[in-house]
Amino acid sequence: MNKRSIFTLLLALFMMAGQAQVQPTTELLGSWSGKLDLGVAQLTLVLHLEQADGYVVVTLDSPDQGAKGIGAYKEFLSDDSLAVKVEHLNMTYRARLKDGKLDGTFSQNGLSIPLVMSRGVPEVKRPQHPLPPYPYETEEVTFRNETDGATLAGTLTWPVGYEKHSKRKPVVVLLVSGSGQQNRDEELMEHKPFLVIADYLARQGIATLRYDDRATGESVGGEVRNATTEDFMRDALAGLEFLRGRKSFAKVGLLGHSEGGAIAFMLGARKKTDFIISLAGPGVKGDTLLTAQNNRILALSGAPADMTVEKYRQLPAAKAMPWLEWFNDYDPSDDIAGTRCPVFALNGDADVQVISSLNLTAIRQLLPHSKKNLVKEYPGLNHLFQHCTTGLVTEYGSIEETISPEVLSDIATWINGL
Repeated sequence: MNKRSIFTLLLALFMMAGQAQVQPTTELLGSWSGKLDLGVAQLTLVLHLEQADGYVVVTLDSPDQGAKGIGAYKEFLSDDSLAVKVEHLNMTYRARLKDGKLDGTFSQNGLSIPLVMSRGVPEVKRPQHPLPPYPYETEEVTFRNETDGATLAGTLTWPVGYEKHSKRKPVVVLLVSGSGQQNRDEELMEHKPFLVIADYLARQGIATLRYDDRATGESVGGEVRNATTEDFMRDALAGLEFLRGRKSFAKVGLLGHSEGGAIAFMLGARKKTDFIISLAGPGVKGDTLLTAQNNRILALSGAPADMTVEKYRQLPAAKAMPWLEWFNDYDPSDDIAGTRCPVFALNGDADVQVISSLNLTAIRQLLPHSKKNLVKEYPGLNHLFQHCTTGLVTEYGSIEETISPEVLSDIATWINGL
């Protein structure tokens, strides 16, 4: 089994959750953590053994994947050794206490990797996360997408020094998250990119509205299971209309990350926004983008990068859900070419999810000419715009930086220059 296969299985593992009970013990109670070496990346795993009603409940976390409480079943447990299993994934961890550490082996489908765990939970540092009190005002708001029956809840952040009765109105930016249901901070692996962006822009005189995705956090209603990017676009449109209805802003723009970048161009082409910022938004057809993504990950894993669009479209995963089926067929070319408002499109060259050389080349060719447009590639930044080593998803959580300061500065400078 190659590294790519275990990477795929681990991603599936970290999306599962549950609990299992094991027989009582005392010596191994507590939390244990270690790093699983996958060759191209290291993955932090945390094992918890907690006493509950006369039993020990065993769960597994993967902080680097943002997953907690994965249920583990006991095969064996004593005062100095253990064997735990996630049965439906055929994954086991067997270890013995040695010099105060759990010295063991992680196994899955015939592949075994040494894994040593030490007592304790690794400290997660997020130095860019702002802490209250903030030097600006925030307002909790809701807005309604009547078409889809979704009520979106969010935080409107006013700029530092904003005065409600001033004749000078600030610019406001709606923040639209990437694929998957995310909260208003676009929280992932204990990073909160949209919180960091909102805080930075407020200090640069720019207002923002960030919101919980439909049926997530404090947002309610709206179809999710069969929803596509078009449905989520209507949520964002409702946000833009809400901001315009406030009549408090000089300009109303949209910043979208990943899928949110696609939504930005969709609404730009429909003349619904005064400007857009596309953070790694797609510039090519969905199946082309995801084929390139697969090839980049294969190459980094040491496997032949021989995926074609035809091969990709035959994968069961490519037909897994309505959202993906729609995205595979979506070609953003007309939306990009039809966007006449100012555009700032940016990508990191270490992004393995939206390949910058492919993506930005297409956007440059398609965008109508304008002196206000800016297309920029950032060396060494991944899909979250963090400085990174590999760009792989498994690295996101271990990086302390939430978003590059240069990217933050460029966004604010570009908006204020419009």
